[in-house]
Order: sequence, then C-alpha cells, then structure tokens
Amino acid sequence: MLRWIQGGISAVTGIAEPEYGSDYIHSVADRVKGKQPYRETSRKDLHWLAPDHTNVETATFYFTNLESGILGFAQIIHSNVIGIHTQAQFTFRVYDARVDNEDLNLWTSTKLENFRIDGPNFYADNLSVELDQDNRTYHLKSSVNEKSRVDLTFTRLTPGCKVGDDPSTYYGDNIGEPWGRMRHVFWPRNKVTGKMDLKVPVKQQEPEGVSGERVPQNTEQQAREQPKRKTDEDGDNGGDQPAEDEEAEEEEEELEDLHIEFTDESLTLSMFVMAFQGMKPHHAAKAWNFLYYHSKDHSLSLMEFITPKSYANTKVSVGIITSKDEVLGISLNNDFRHLNSSVDSVGWNVPKDLSVKLNAIRRTVPDEKIAAAVSAPTNSPAEKEKYNKDTQLNAVVEGKLHRLVERIDVMNEIPSFVKSIVSGVAGTKPYIYQYADEFTLQLQDASKEKGLAWAEVTFISEGETITDESYDEA
Repeated sequence: MLRWIQGGISAVTGIAEPEYGSDYIHSVADRVKGKQPYRETSRKDLHWLAPDHTNVETATFYFTNLESGILGFAQIIHSNVIGIHTQAQFTFRVYDARVDNEDLNLWTSTKLENFRIDGPNFYADNLSVELDQDNRTYHLKSSVNEKSRVDLTFTRLTPGCKVGDDPSTYYGDNIGEPWGRMRHVFWPRNKVTGKMDLKVPVKQQEPEGVSGERVPQNTEQQAREQPKRKTDEDGDNGGDQPAEDEEAEEEEEELEDLHIEFTDESLTLSMFVMAFQGMKPHHAAKAWNFLYYHSKDHSLSLMEFITPKSYANTKVSVGIITSKDEVLGISLNNDFRHLNSSVDSVGWNVPKDLSVKLNAIRRTVPDEKIAAAVSAPTNSPAEKEKYNKDTQLNAVVEGKLHRLVERIDVMNEIPSFVKSIVSGVAGTKPYIYQYADEFTLQLQDASKEKGLAWAEVTFISEGETITDESYDEA
C-alpha cells in the first residue's frame, strides 16, 4: 500500500521515485510471451483516450517521397497536466533529405484553439483530422499556421497493427489501478496524397569557394550546434523571449511560397502512430529510440523506450515489418545500436551510425505453434533451425547519420505550465536528435535494398539513477 501511495504521488507531483524494480512494470511484451503478438487495429483502437489525469497523447502522420527525398510529419499533441490544464498543439516538419538542409527544413508549432475530440477525430479552429467510416483513410487539413498549410489524405496499404489485445505497458503493482501507462497503435505503411502550401526563407546567393565549388551553408558541426528555436508567435515557447535584435531579424526574414503536391503518380509513403503517455516523461523513460524506413517494397518501424532505474532499466521495444500490402511480422526482440558515438556540446553521447536488428514473429504463425516451442524441452539444433525458419523473420536496417535535421531542446519547446513541473529536476536534460538519411534493409537472406529513414534518438535522464538529491522541489 505504501508503494502505491508513493507511486501515485510521484505521478502527479514529479517528485523522485523509489527503486521499485521489475515487479512494478508490466510491459506489453511480457503479456504476449508464447503468443502471436500481432493484432489488427479496430476503429476503437484509434479513439483518443483523453483521461482526466496527467498525460500526453499524440497522433503523428509521417510522410516520405522516395523520388524527391521530401519527408517529414504532421502531428497533433493533446496534453493534460494534473487534470486541471488541457491544451493542444499542431506541429509540422518538412525536410528535403537529398539536398543541403538549408534548402528545405521547415518547422512550425502552433497552439490550437477551441479544440475537441470526437472518437478517432480531432477538431480545432482551422484544423480537422477525420477517419473515414471504412477505417482506411485519414484526412488531415490545417491552416492554423500560414507557413504550413496542409491538406493530406493518408490511406492504408497494409492493415493497422498493435501488440496484443491491449497494446499498453503499465507501471505499478496493480494493472487494474496503474500509476502510469504507455500505449502505441500503428498504421505501418500508407499512401499519401494531397498538397502542402508552405512559406520558406528565400534562398540566399551561395558564396563561391577558392576553387569555384559550392560552399555548404550548414555543415554537420554547425547543425549540431544550431541555436534554440523560437516557436511561432501563436504557439508557446515556454515563456522564453528572444532578444530584440533576434526578433527584428526574424520579422525582416524574406519568405517565398513553396507548393508541394503528392500524387498517385509519384508514390508517397507514410507511417502513422498514435501514442499515449500517462505519466511524467522522466519517470516513464530515461531514453527513447525511434526509426521508420520505407523502400519501394518494404516498410519497417521500431519504437522503444528504456525506463529509469526505478523500474529496473527495462527496455520495451516494438518493431514492425511490412511488404507492399501486408504486415509480415512484429518483433519484440530488437537491438537498436548506437555506433561511433561521441559526446556533443550538450553532454550526450550521440551516435554517428545506427544498426537496428529485428527478430520478428511472422504474422501467420498461430499461438499454438509459438506456445509449443516456448514450453518444449531443449530441442535439437535441427528442430530449432526449422522452427526459426518457419516462424521468424529477421531484418537489419543500417545507415550513417549524415543529416541532422535538428537537435531539439525539449525544455525550450514545452509550454511554460508543463515546464514548471519538471524544470526543477536536476537529473533531467531532455534532447531529441532527428535525422533523415538513406539506409539499407536486409530482410532474411535477401539482397540489401535502399530506402529512406527517419530516426530519432532521445535522451531524457542522465545516468542510471535519479536520486532524491537530483530533485529540487523548492
């Protein structure tokens, strides 16, 4: 009972948590051991949860055009802090992964007004996200920000998917009354059509080097050290105000119109994920890894988080592999490796390369076959090899992180009301590193294929332990 009270209080106030151990986290992977993890999503799975306690809920529509290299995402964020302050935000990113990132790297973040939820649909002034009655197509339309007016339709090419009947990881000693919860549902491969009308900075004349060659406007090192962003004036940048000269400079920035259209003739692919985090982010996880990859023939996505030591540094990892029109398998046994890492100016050990390995269970394997293998006595090498061939699907996605789209200081982005709750946590230093690069996929023993990947590496808490001394509740 005492631990339940401690957990409940910390989930509301943000104070330090005791070291509960692995018995106090119930991962989605543990609940499907010995079973087929794949389940197809229903319409109800796509409903916004919107409980009356602290949580953040997101619907994120990623898009990738393999021919042009244009990729990015449109995202709705709905948050509730301590049950007394609810707000919503529309964030948008578009980036060209095949040219210097000075040419197209647009970010907008806009506070939504008069927002409301209706099942799987979301509405606000000048914004709507609607799921059709066939549960096959989302239509997203937004004119909340003049820099990023979008009208996009996302149509499933494969079934939606989730892990098990309830795709949630629970925190606490009682799943029926958890202290916190993480949940994810996916549409792993979709087609995108529609248009984006953008306002982007006018391209400046590029300087000539001594040899006459083009001089890059933004080297990798410069990108890593770029200044903090200022959110749009109708958003909330946490109360941080730019200096007057910065404000004047931004006002004088010359913009030009850019129209981008996605048509059936040039296939644009998408991954959609609906995520729910029902507890303080620094209690739920100390780090996140995320990657989605599209090629002409396959899509792969992986989302994982690692809990703080208070929950035994537990890794919860969900990977999905698809063909053009089918979910091939779900993997809960993944290895997301950071390679050739070095400490940057912020202090995080940031990778320069990624290698992601998935060991998926094929979607068509029944529960009985999986359960029999788990409960069977030690099998012979031949039996194990046959079982693995019949039931498993292995994939490796690898690539170099050449293009840092942005390093995001999360504390500079979140609203001031939320920021006040976690700003006193000395051990918390959340940064998100976003990359867009060409990666390779090797599926089973097939030849490697090239595609485009979006990767995010997120660091939240320093070290393995956040002690009581790390928190300043004054």
